[in-house]
Amino acid sequence: MAIDKKSKRLRRARRARVRISLQGVHRLCVHRTPQHIYAQIIAPEGNRVVVSVSTLNKELRDGLKGTGNAAAAAAVGKEIAARAKQAGIEKVAFDRSGFKYHGRIKALADAAREGGLNF
Repeated sequence: MAIDKKSKRLRRARRARVRISLQGVHRLCVHRTPQHIYAQIIAPEGNRVVVSVSTLNKELRDGLKGTGNAAAAAAVGKEIAARAKQAGIEKVAFDRSGFKYHGRIKALADAAREGGLNF
């Protein structure tokens, strides 16, 4: 049985989420598609989304040239950090959902760190 690309990514994600759940901190979960990027901060219990930002947000999308590039990911990272600060969250665990840490995922993470999130 051949393992496809999505199955490998989900397997990596499951492994990382087990480690994150043991830490007991908020989780910055990232998902990307070819056109958009999404970021959520999830409570330590895993049952509640505290903060959410994506390139689908109209106020964020208006200032961007495109929604599927690293500049858009950096804008989402800055916005999620700002909203997390408003919610009183400073320390999170970065859940990249099995995506490799480069390109848009890295741009989002770097922007969130610059915005004041610690992970």
